[in-house]
Amino acid sequence: MMIHCRIVTPEGVYKELDTPIINICSTDGEEGILINHMPLVTMLKIGHMSTEENGVRQDYAVAGGLFYFRDNQAKILSDAVESKTEIDEERAEAAKQRALTHLQSGGPNEDIKRAQVALQKAVNRIKVKNG
Repeated sequence: MMIHCRIVTPEGVYKELDTPIINICSTDGEEGILINHMPLVTMLKIGHMSTEENGVRQDYAVAGGLFYFRDNQAKILSDAVESKTEIDEERAEAAKQRALTHLQSGGPNEDIKRAQVALQKAVNRIKVKNG
């Protein structure tokens, strides 16, 4: 028996997969979801997610979102998800530097908050890539 997981972004279905375990970073902390886990709805933080696909561990950078689990069906709704192999480390480093520059320049609170989130996402992508 496996968990069927569907990952959806604003662009549509990112991926559907079957896995015996999903490791997520929720707002309550890191959680491992196994087959027959109790129903769960939780918010995801910007962070790392891992699964086991065809016996191989797969790592993903998740830009926050919502995780829903019931009856061995998992749904993940997120603004962005990238597998470790899809992450462009140079692009992530450039995004990190842009965010740091915005943070150092000061400016309106909206811009500071946006730069803080951009920095979190970039650092997460780099961490997942170098895993």
